[in-house]
Amino acid sequence: MAQITAALVKELRDKTSAGMMDCKKALTENNGDIEAAIDWLRKKGIAKATKKSGRVASEGLIGLSVNGTTGALVEVNSETDFVARNDEFQCAVTEIAGLAVEANGDLEALANANTKAGNTVSEFLTGLIATIGENMSLRRTSAVNVSNGAVTGYMHSAAADGLGKIGVLVGLESDGDAEALTALGKKIAMHVAATSPLALTVEDLDPAAVERERTVLSDQARASGKPEAIIEKMVEGRIRKFYEESVLLNQIFVMDGERTIAKVIEDEAKSLGSDIKMTGFVRMELGEGIEKKEEDFAAEVAALGGA
Repeated sequence: MAQITAALVKELRDKTSAGMMDCKKALTENNGDIEAAIDWLRKKGIAKATKKSGRVASEGLIGLSVNGTTGALVEVNSETDFVARNDEFQCAVTEIAGLAVEANGDLEALANANTKAGNTVSEFLTGLIATIGENMSLRRTSAVNVSNGAVTGYMHSAAADGLGKIGVLVGLESDGDAEALTALGKKIAMHVAATSPLALTVEDLDPAAVERERTVLSDQARASGKPEAIIEKMVEGRIRKFYEESVLLNQIFVMDGERTIAKVIEDEAKSLGSDIKMTGFVRMELGEGIEKKEEDFAAEVAALGGA
């Protein structure tokens, strides 16, 4: 049995761009023979898949799954929207979303969870990359839980059941009627999809974001030339407006244009005869924060001297 040294593993990695553990396994399986190990990786689809890892995967799907009082969202990216419409890719995201409920928001746990095929989610995606021929990535996952009540999901721009471009989860803690709670949660989730709130409560807002907003508003008010006492009142009024626009419980419900979300929940609690507490929400939009490479063909032609 040949000795599998770190230098040998590095050499294979440099030649194939495969992961360290995959390289070590390939060398072990092939008694340290580099060329045989390369062929082994290619047959497994690993070398082909890893070479695609430099491409930006900013399309794909959001997957949503709810099981009992736990719900999860997952984002799986692909390079093109065409692949997002592929049945095999959609089935994969559906399965991963189901496993995400068990992972409860832990991305590493989800990546290492076992699929129906017996391999991990990471291995499953690597195989899918080789089959479909595009780079893919398991980007993020989030979960919402309640001890008693309802977790409700909503998918905007749905491509299939539980799959789409904007997914929302809402958690309502209550002893009230489960069906009524689910209906309320669905309405609030639809509202969240439309308004994209920053936080559930004022206290949940990032203090740095609030301070940044206050600074901008103060500078705007001072530009009016009014006295400091007036400026202070102007800023406080605008901060209240910021809270109304950014904090879910303070937002005006889009379905009636009159009540705040807090009032909607309060009214439903009275109707059910049971307290309702919103424990949290998650809104996940496909491609948020991913920098997409813009192709500037005019600039490329100019750089080539008009060729």
